Amino acid sequence: MHKTDSIARRILGWKLNRWDRWYDYEEGVFIHESDFQPEHNLDHAMIIVKRLAKFGYKYTTNGPSEVSFNDVRATGHTLAQAITNAAYSIIEKHSTVDSSRLWPQLC
Repeated sequence: MHKTDSIARRILGWKLNRWDRWYDYEEGVFIHESDFQPEHNLDHAMIIVKRLAKFGYKYTTNGPSEVSFNDVRATGHTLAQAITNAAYSIIEKHSTVDSSRLWPQLC
């Protein structure tokens, strides 16, 4: 799963419909992967910002290529790329298994 797919599915809540498109249940539309390029399109990246704001993440920017969502900070060549990198960092941060909670469940 690459960055854009992870963001579409885990942050935006889109479901994989086919190998090359997602389905947005809230809007009732199909989104082809070529129509959602947040690393290259600032308008697409701002969709991520709006969605993360609904989850309680505060968006701040420090220049044209660095952003923060609460305690997660990322950079990129462009602002859109920085937003995408930060969103993916949030996914990675929340995807790790907390072993202190896992071991008591296994034993």
